Amino acid sequence: MPEPLVLNERDSVAILTEGAAEGADPLGIGKPLAGPVNAGHKLARRPIAAGEPILKFGQIIGTASTDIAAGEHVHTHNCAFSGHDQNYAIGIGLDAARAAIPRISPATFQGYRRADGGVGTRNYIALVATVNCSATVIRKAAAEIEASGLLAGHENVDGIIALAHGTGCGLAAEGPGFDLLDRVLWGHATHPNVGATVFVGLGCEVMQVARMQRRFGASGNERFHALTIQDTGGTRATIEAIKAHVATILPEVNRARREPCPASALRVGLQCGGSDGFSSITANPALGVASDLLVGMGGTAILSETPEIYGAEQLLLRRAVDAGVAERLQAVIRWWEDYTATNGGSMDNNPSPGNKQGGITTILEKSLGAAMKGGITPLTAVYDYAEPVRVPGLVFMDTPGYDPVSATGQIAGGAQIIVFTTGRGSAFGSKPAPTIKLATSDRLYAAMPDDMDINCGDIVSAGVSLQDKGRDILEAILATASGASTKSEMLGLGDNEFVPWQIGAVM
Repeated sequence: MPEPLVLNERDSVAILTEGAAEGADPLGIGKPLAGPVNAGHKLARRPIAAGEPILKFGQIIGTASTDIAAGEHVHTHNCAFSGHDQNYAIGIGLDAARAAIPRISPATFQGYRRADGGVGTRNYIALVATVNCSATVIRKAAAEIEASGLLAGHENVDGIIALAHGTGCGLAAEGPGFDLLDRVLWGHATHPNVGATVFVGLGCEVMQVARMQRRFGASGNERFHALTIQDTGGTRATIEAIKAHVATILPEVNRARREPCPASALRVGLQCGGSDGFSSITANPALGVASDLLVGMGGTAILSETPEIYGAEQLLLRRAVDAGVAERLQAVIRWWEDYTATNGGSMDNNPSPGNKQGGITTILEKSLGAAMKGGITPLTAVYDYAEPVRVPGLVFMDTPGYDPVSATGQIAGGAQIIVFTTGRGSAFGSKPAPTIKLATSDRLYAAMPDDMDINCGDIVSAGVSLQDKGRDILEAILATASGASTKSEMLGLGDNEFVPWQIGAVM
């Protein structure tokens, strides 16, 4: 069988690239396996004493909960969550990170230039519910418009999307919960991938549609429209009013044309879900290469999922561009430690059962792999959830690790494309920003061919370099930005992945 992988010479574990049977000795050190071990899992390279840190990637991923013999399977039965390296050494790696920014020729894609200076990769009409009470109305209106054939002949309109959610009332009228939802709704309504927006409310909710009207004002009437069910005459009347308005604005939205736009205008959200032991070996570092290339062209890569960089934040802080950026990230980490403790949880509640089946043992191990999506260039900014992303380069947005909530925040912040790595397999899509999915292994790519856009498994199976795969991913980003359909778009995914982050009391 192939030699297990050693990712750093300091590591106390090696990674199986193929499953091993009971009684096998993959490391050749005389310790037969007590049972079968799947690919992606870890074996001890040497004896590890109880209480000793276990190293992978040259970093601490946990502590031995019992003595571990050389060659033994290392996983949840003998490796426990523990403290990690919090010697932050802020900025110590900044010079190296700056030197790592690729010097490459600028690239272009065929995008939609917007009047506000934004550049879209899609051209949707968005129906935005301000409250759960109007969710059914916008979903029915969108479905009836699609079924009616009204969009036929409008080849520059990618479709109509219903951004429905389960909140908007029963929350405080000010404070973090309200602010998050407000940023999400406005960020999607004004997104560069959206040509026109219709806000729909009930009329008596906390998240008032009139507030949205005041934000866009008279000058936004050509792009924004708003109505409430109570003032329009009820459910059926509101559906008909939405359909009539869409029919009126369709010709104007259809006038948008793709034209050459610089890659520097792209903001790409980085996501991972259903991770496995190969995520940190193939897809995540390959996406990190693509992120670096995008940064080299002046674009923006948005790393997120705060619970899934816990244990790797020290690597980001060492390349923070200044003390302010570093302090913001540290404050975010402290908030999450308090937040999970207040709610009776632990930062090690993640990884999921599927992650563990795939070979990931602790959140520290998962985070060290997840952070690889951000490449090795400087960390230029840290943003709150759904905050507009303005600074180019590698940036971080505070979001939960739950993929739909995290991607919703990235898109609200301006991401025109999401790139999503998965090892277990994920049926994920997003709108109005399309999702490109990367498989970590040949096995997954073969098992879910209708869902996976790019196979990264050949990094292990065929020796494809991370640099070559990163360039392939960047080419896919540019092609998607120019209108090429992703697998998730072909499947119609994305309507149910709009999930704003809800925090605070439900009242």
